[in-house]
Amino acid sequence: MKKVISTDKAPAAIGPYSQAIEVNGMVYTSGVIPVNPATGEIPEGSVAQAEQAFSNMKNLLEAAGTDMSHVVKTTVFIKEMNDFAAINEVYAKYFTEPYPSRSCVEVARLPKDVMLEIEVIALAK
Repeated sequence: MKKVISTDKAPAAIGPYSQAIEVNGMVYTSGVIPVNPATGEIPEGSVAQAEQAFSNMKNLLEAAGTDMSHVVKTTVFIKEMNDFAAINEVYAKYFTEPYPSRSCVEVARLPKDVMLEIEVIALAK
């Protein structure tokens, strides 16, 4: 049985998908972008956008009843590989050892022309 996860503390879905789904003890999130859910604004710069995106992800996982320490896999899509080091510094604030596995890929374009999008798979608590 799958359970839909939804919160107003992360950007709402902008298409026919759920923010996250829990099934068989695992939480699968959709991609989360750096939109401030209260204002709809997107911060300037890769670091500020990374902070907003990871904050949104943290809030989404909390709505699912879990947290960042239960993440087992992340995928980070970035618009500019030259921002990798700066985004990685923000990433390191949200995860501790043992770190989740991760993929990071540069993409041509992201929704709302943001600089990054993240998705995770986490253990439900």
